[in-house]
Amino acid sequence: MHPSLLLVLLFFPSLQGPGWFRWDRQWLVVNQRGRAYTQRVEPKLALVEVNLPAEAFSEGWEPTKTSYLEIKAPGMDLLKISLCKPPKVSDGVSVWEWSGSALDEGDEASKWFTNYLGKPSRMVRFNAASETRPVDPVYAQGYSIMFSDMFPFMLASQGSLDELNKLLKEPVPMNRFRPNILVDGCEPFSEDLWTEIKISQFSFQGVRLCSRCKVPTINQETAIAGPEPNETLMKYRSDKVLRPDKKQQGKIYFGQNMVCKESLTEGKAKLVKVGDPIFVLQKVSTAAEAVA
Repeated sequence: MHPSLLLVLLFFPSLQGPGWFRWDRQWLVVNQRGRAYTQRVEPKLALVEVNLPAEAFSEGWEPTKTSYLEIKAPGMDLLKISLCKPPKVSDGVSVWEWSGSALDEGDEASKWFTNYLGKPSRMVRFNAASETRPVDPVYAQGYSIMFSDMFPFMLASQGSLDELNKLLKEPVPMNRFRPNILVDGCEPFSEDLWTEIKISQFSFQGVRLCSRCKVPTINQETAIAGPEPNETLMKYRSDKVLRPDKKQQGKIYFGQNMVCKESLTEGKAKLVKVGDPIFVLQKVSTAAEAVA
């Protein structure tokens, strides 16, 4: 077993349901056809800030009628969304290859995002009671997600970001990469090699290196895109560099996609916490051996 590393967990410390952090990627903004908006086409979404009540991260907590998700953005009034599940359902919601129904957060939320984005919009919540969105079975059989791109967990290390920032004229913060698990105390890009780690009582399986789209190029403070850090990553984190004997697709990698093994069995939600040690149980020798 590898020596313990300091785990720093971002965002949502309650492991919930079939293998995700409780409040992570539950909500989605869609266009009038139900298709997901993302920062790739609507970079203004980077400036939307959300806040949850502190008690929402406590084990076993359930929302009341006075529990709200608060949403704000430049030039907009505060939007309050009840954390109790809305009764209305929207059909025809789609994210990438998946389509299904979702809970609709109502006309006030729709008007707020329509005004902010300047085009017809609705806000929906994943309906885990009636819908299942499986991950790609080629990489992980039997696992599911809500409105994440592909997998429920994306892990990155502070060491990797620090190494990247040494090469950039202007350092970038970790929010460019949006991991929901952040690890400190390991060598840069060690996470490429991890195929199984343990955090608290949970075992996480590394399923593939995370290939990056244009989102890391979007400044999360200004919503303005530029060439970095992708331009620099292409020089030493591309498939051509890391996986020269594999099929070349012009991809760049930062972070590791993961699933949680315990999510396949029924059980009560438990917590992982900032500062929890992690243990590397299995790994490969080089990034070329990692699945991508």
